[in-house]
Amino acid sequence: MLLLLAQWLAQDVRAFNVFGYITLRTVLAAMTALIISFMAGPPLIRWLAAKKIGQAVRQDGPQTHLVKSGTPTMGGALILIAICITTLLWGDLSNRYVWVVLLVTVGFGGIGWYDDWQKVVKRDPRGLASRWKYFWQSALGLLVALYLGLSASGPAQLQLIVPFFKTVAYPLGIVGFIVLSYLVVVGTSNAVNLTDGLDGLAIMPAVMIAAALAIFAYVAGNSVYARYLLLPYVPGAGELAIFLGAMAGAGLGFLWFNAYPAEVFMGDVGALALGAALGTVAIIVRQEIVLAIMGGVFVAETLSVAAQVIYYKLTGGRRIFRMAPLHHHFELGGWKETQVVVRFWIITIMLVLIGLSTLKLR
Repeated sequence: MLLLLAQWLAQDVRAFNVFGYITLRTVLAAMTALIISFMAGPPLIRWLAAKKIGQAVRQDGPQTHLVKSGTPTMGGALILIAICITTLLWGDLSNRYVWVVLLVTVGFGGIGWYDDWQKVVKRDPRGLASRWKYFWQSALGLLVALYLGLSASGPAQLQLIVPFFKTVAYPLGIVGFIVLSYLVVVGTSNAVNLTDGLDGLAIMPAVMIAAALAIFAYVAGNSVYARYLLLPYVPGAGELAIFLGAMAGAGLGFLWFNAYPAEVFMGDVGALALGAALGTVAIIVRQEIVLAIMGGVFVAETLSVAAQVIYYKLTGGRRIFRMAPLHHHFELGGWKETQVVVRFWIITIMLVLIGLSTLKLR
């Protein structure tokens, strides 16, 4: 909206042309989302507390978590509000990719919201039944995969790009692309959700990955930079930097209230949406493997749950980890919650830097 206003004003005052630059609007989007989070956070937390929308803590988990029972949850709605408002303000609303990621974010956020609402407000411990939760995730994931696959402008957008190599890319074909895209969107969504178990653990890696993906989006949407760095050129992908800037700003604003000891928890409404959005952007800019590298913490958390469940069933009750997901294993091993969180952040920083290095190291 503000972009349209700036373009109209630029007809008379050339200085407004500066708002046409994606880099400036990305910075402004991050700042705007951060301010919205700061302003909307306190009243939202008070409303959640007044409505007694509090987190239920599992009794078989670390005993130090019992004090968190009743802490307001569903705070991820704050992130989604800030992202949507900011993207609509600073993004190019004629860009189809902007609408794709917005709809994915809202759609997966809606699934998470309903699940949280059933658990916390309706006092149904089952929430949204797993089969239905997975069904709606799959339906949305498959829908976006179909759209991106069928609207791809050329074979280069249907390849699996292998980082660190100049010319290694595997043609997926339309079917392979759709299958991979579906797995990335749904898998990343659930991976972030599994990681969201400690104060600030999931949101900071999501912020760092969003910031890094914004660079990839900007490069992929610029024909000169894409050609120079040997990345597929995806017309229009640069506008996703505004969305990702908004995600980073909104995430940092949320972290202000979610840092230990948390005043509010994200809930499925935030975790499912953020993961799906990151996965969708990675697909558009053709960086699925780089996303897996940068999101190594999310991957490890997911694999720890899968390994624990499989091993438990195969051995009749034996465990690999003290408790899954992985962050609980370290907690029960003697690490303090803040140690787990900060160390996982440090690991993510290193992984994000490795991911960014793939821009040039080929």
